[in-house]
Amino acid sequence: MGLLQGKTALITGAARGIGKAIALKFAAEGANIAFTDLEINKDTENEIAALGVKAKSYASNAADFAQTEEVVNSIKEEFGAIDILVNNAGITKDGLMLRMSEAQWDAVIAVNLKSAFNFIHACVPIMMRQRGGSIINMASVVGVHGNAGQANYAASKAGLIALAKSVAQEMGPKGIRANAIAPGFIETAMTAALPDNVREEWKKKIPLRRGGQTEDIANTALYLASDLSSYVSGQVIQVDGGMNM
Repeated sequence: MGLLQGKTALITGAARGIGKAIALKFAAEGANIAFTDLEINKDTENEIAALGVKAKSYASNAADFAQTEEVVNSIKEEFGAIDILVNNAGITKDGLMLRMSEAQWDAVIAVNLKSAFNFIHACVPIMMRQRGGSIINMASVVGVHGNAGQANYAASKAGLIALAKSVAQEMGPKGIRANAIAPGFIETAMTAALPDNVREEWKKKIPLRRGGQTEDIANTALYLASDLSSYVSGQVIQVDGGMNM
């Protein structure tokens, strides 16, 4: 039996990248998977279902409070439970503070931070009735240390960390845990688009001298989602090859 056998996980922004890697990892450990993105993604749904679990893709704008309530209700009706919530949906709109527009700021805060509030708000009553659950916010090392040119992104990711800690304090008595993962330089389509010289400079700052893989983040998420971390709550785990100690 897998570490998540019989559990249901809801993962936002999971059609590709880190979110998809987490969905596949959870499914391989026996979890049924409900995942959201802006559009339904049948290819990812079929890939997850091929691992022998129930999987369903949902179209949802995670930043929309009413849409989130609707999709969470649909998932509860379809799957019967929501045991794990991974708030992974996120975007970047980088720029130096003096040049950053209000629209750039608002969009990143809405998609990265407000979406997590929306999904936690909708899922916590379900988890309370189940007397347990694990909430995982996908933050970033820039949410811990900041980063020039990413004030909006860093602020949103710092907010996800504080949100997880606050929810951990509020919901702990109900058996609900909340934690955050702070990835460093991870090899994804987004980082692959960076110029080679930028990528090499990044790697020089990492003691392990390489970028991380989506699998590294998925493994950490599996730990936090499973009973292996049953006494871990309110924490932020940096998965960054030692880049920020």
